[in-house]
Amino acid sequence: MALHPLHGLVEQLETQPIIFIGGKGGVGKTTTAAALASYYASQQQKTLIVSTDPAHSLGDVLNVRLNNEKTRISPYLDAIELNPDVIVDKHFAQVERTIKAYANPDMMPKIREHLRLSKSAPGAQEAAMLESMCHHLVEAAGAGYEHIIFDTAPTGHTLRLLVLPEMMGAWTDGLLAQQRRQSKLRSVVNHLDSHNQKNDKNDVANPFAAKKSDRWEQAVSVLEKRKQLFRQAGLLLHDRTQTAIVLVMTADVLPLAETKRAIEQLEDSKLMPAAIVINQLISTTQSDEFWRRRAERQQHLLQDIEQSFTKYPLYPIYLQQTDVRGTDALSALLKLV
Repeated sequence: MALHPLHGLVEQLETQPIIFIGGKGGVGKTTTAAALASYYASQQQKTLIVSTDPAHSLGDVLNVRLNNEKTRISPYLDAIELNPDVIVDKHFAQVERTIKAYANPDMMPKIREHLRLSKSAPGAQEAAMLESMCHHLVEAAGAGYEHIIFDTAPTGHTLRLLVLPEMMGAWTDGLLAQQRRQSKLRSVVNHLDSHNQKNDKNDVANPFAAKKSDRWEQAVSVLEKRKQLFRQAGLLLHDRTQTAIVLVMTADVLPLAETKRAIEQLEDSKLMPAAIVINQLISTTQSDEFWRRRAERQQHLLQDIEQSFTKYPLYPIYLQQTDVRGTDALSALLKLV
């Protein structure tokens, strides 16, 4: 397929409220996402750009200090850098409040210690980030945004975020099923307890007494809301009239291989990419003067680099004429002067 003019991408995504920008690390995802967001904002289309990448650079690209809350960049552009640590703390604080509603107070110290350790468990940040992302995804339309653009982490992280709503929905279904089984058991126990109390007024109150039912209902309500949130997000992600997934790559071997894998995984999950951006292409019409100016600019930047990192050794790797592949070529790269 022939390359299309870049303005075609803007026109293609014009009607898409939700845009995910993904790809291998270092290929220019943040720049692409910020460029799209800035363009739509310049057209007076209210836009929100959200960075889900823990290694944030969105604020650097926009030249604005960002945090976990919305920051107004211009009248039509807001930006957020989701902070995984802040989100995990809020997520587990909510979990603790939910548990506290029905748990024995004597158990709370151990529960808090368990939750504290769980913050570092594999997948904890992803689950918390997913829930925050889903909230922004679902709420953006209600907030009047015409576009919400997600500047995501490298490809693998993006793919997990895109398929997690269905997985988390299934997991929540499991919790609700377990709760329903426990509810039936409590119903039986309460019935027996009520019968026994008629025969013996001095019996100790049953721990599953009816007064606890409202607390369990609160916990179930939280799970039901999360299930609904993930369901809404999943429907939006799979709706091609609502969501566009744009992959960014460079014309190099490794980004090409990773993009192929990403497309296969997305297609398997019924999440079809809308477009692919090939970044850092060099026009074949450039003259030697272009390369000289690029080299001169790099030399100026190298002076700044040397002054900024005086405590550390600096090693240059120069742009090669061909792709560097195989152990021989890789080891030869370190022998070049």
